[in-house]
Amino acid sequence: MSTFENLNITKQLQNAVADLGFDSPTPIQEESFSIIRSGKDIVGIAQTGTGKTLAYMLPILTDLKYAEQINPRVLILVPTRELVLQVVNQVESFAKYMNIRVLGVYGGTNINTQKKAVALGTDILVATPGRLYDLAVTGVLQLKDIKKLVIDEVDVMLDLGFRPQITNIFDHLKERRQNIMFSATMTDDVDALIDDFFIKPTKISIAISGTPLDNIAQQAYNVKNFHTKINLLSHLLRDKEEFRKVLVFVSSKKHADKVFESIGEFYGSEACIIHSNKTQNYRIRSIKQFDEGLNRILIATDVMARGLDLDKISHVINFDTPHFPENYMHRIGRTGRAEELGKTILFYTEKEEAYKRSIERLMDYDIPLIDFPMEVEKSSELLLEEQPQLIDAKNPHRNSSEEVRGPAFHEKKDKNKKTNQGGSYLRKAKKYKRRQTRGDKNFNQRNKKK
Repeated sequence: MSTFENLNITKQLQNAVADLGFDSPTPIQEESFSIIRSGKDIVGIAQTGTGKTLAYMLPILTDLKYAEQINPRVLILVPTRELVLQVVNQVESFAKYMNIRVLGVYGGTNINTQKKAVALGTDILVATPGRLYDLAVTGVLQLKDIKKLVIDEVDVMLDLGFRPQITNIFDHLKERRQNIMFSATMTDDVDALIDDFFIKPTKISIAISGTPLDNIAQQAYNVKNFHTKINLLSHLLRDKEEFRKVLVFVSSKKHADKVFESIGEFYGSEACIIHSNKTQNYRIRSIKQFDEGLNRILIATDVMARGLDLDKISHVINFDTPHFPENYMHRIGRTGRAEELGKTILFYTEKEEAYKRSIERLMDYDIPLIDFPMEVEKSSELLLEEQPQLIDAKNPHRNSSEEVRGPAFHEKKDKNKKTNQGGSYLRKAKKYKRRQTRGDKNFNQRNKKK
C-alpha cells in the first residue's frame, strides 16, 4: 500500500498531511505527483471528492522554495468565489509548516482592498478569472513570474462563459510555464482549450464520471409534476433522523427559489439556499451553517455546489433530473465520501424519463424505482412550462389564441383598433377623381401641343 512517505515529500508536508488525518494518497494524487514534478503539462480527469486539490498542491509545494519576491509564482484559477475561499483554506493547511504566502481574489468585493493585498506580495494566488483579469489590467498584479498555472473545475468555468477571460489571462502569461488542468468531465470546449494552449499534455483519468460509486445507494421516484415533487420532498424530510444532512439539487435558480419558498412553510429554520444570484455573504453563510449542522437542508444548483468540500452528507436528492448524465455523477459524488455510506434519490417526471435513461446507460446501471408513497398528495397544479401548449398549424412558432396569457396581457380597445385613413382630405379624394395640376406630367405635355 502506497503512503505519502513513498512520494518523497518534505518533512513539513508529511506533518501537515498527518495533521489532516490522511494516511495514503488517492489514485489521482499518486498518479499525478511525478508528472507534475517533471514539469510536463497535465490534464487530470477525476470525480469531485477524489482529492484533486492535494493532487496538484502536493508536488507544487514539494518544489516551491522560499522567496521574498512580490509577484506570484503559482496561479490557481477556479470558477466561483466559494471555491477560492475553500482552496485558499486547503493550501494554507497543506503549507502550515512552510513559509509560503497564499492569497485569494474574487469578484463581488472591493477591488482596492485586493489591490493592496496583491501589492504586499504572495507566492500562490487563487482567483476567479474575471477579478484576476481586472487586477492584471490595472498593472498592480504582474503575472510574468508565473511558473505553474492550475485551472481547476475547468468544465464548470467554461460552462459559466469564462473562456474569453481565460484567453486574455493566457496573453498576460509567459509561454514557458507548466499548465495543470483538472476537470470532472471532458467536453468539446475543454478539448479546444487544451489544443490551443497546452503542449503535448499527459492525460490521467481516474474514476470516470460514468462509473457508479459502490458505497452510494441509489433510488428513484416517478413523480407527476413540480408541485408533486414538492409534496414528496416535504414528506421525506419529516424523518429528521434518516435525513439528517440533505443536499437538494435543482436545475435552475428559478426552481431553487421556488423549492426554498415551498418547503420554507415546514422547514424554514432548517433550510438554506445557494445559487449565483445570492450575495456573497449570503452564500458563505449558507455553506457555513449547513457544514456546521445549523441547517440540515441545503438547496443548490449544479454550478454552485460543484467542488465544495461538504462532509457527512446523508442524502443527495435530485429534485430535477439533470439533462447531462455527467452532472448526475457530480451530484451523487457529494455523498458517500471518505469511504462512508451515502444515499441518493432521483425525482423524475415523464418528460425527464429520457434523461434518466441516459444516466443509466452512462453508468450501465438501472436505478431502483421506489413506489410513490400513498400518503403523499399528487398535485394537479402545473407550472407554466409544464402546461400543454397548443400549436397554431399556420404558424407553428407562435402559440395559439388559447394559450395562457400573463397578467399584463389585454385586448386593444375599439378606438385603438382603427386604422389610419390619412385624414379627411384623402378620404374625400378617394370618392372623386383628383383634378390635374400644373405639376402633372400629362397636363404639361398637353399644354405643349396647344
